[in-house]
Amino acid sequence: MMNQEAYGSYHAVNLEAQTARASPVELVLVLTDGLLEELARARGHIVGKRYELKANSLNKCTEIINGLSSSLDFEHGGEVVANLGQLYDYCAARLYKAGVSMDPAIIDEVTRLLTTIKQGWLGVQAKNG
Repeated sequence: MMNQEAYGSYHAVNLEAQTARASPVELVLVLTDGLLEELARARGHIVGKRYELKANSLNKCTEIINGLSSSLDFEHGGEVVANLGQLYDYCAARLYKAGVSMDPAIIDEVTRLLTTIKQGWLGVQAKNG
């Protein structure tokens, strides 16, 4: 059985290997999957009233959303990219609200939105081979 530290470093190395050879779309999908996992954790922390863990988890989610948003090409992406940027901003604002109000339904809303966005990225990936 691997100890936690070894597993952690393996996971980090594996993630680095995945991201090193990933296309931009694959990178977005890896980040989005990580975001959806963290949202599920944040939801659990809200339901369990684990305030400090909830705050850390929501901060991670917001950082990932900001990363996804900052990687968008607003200059050349047109209306679709502008809308996506606004959607990411909306999700980040809703997560802030979820943290303050301790409302898991807001996490569910953000999860649905991000799952829809992920479907869109999967479509882009399929189209581009």
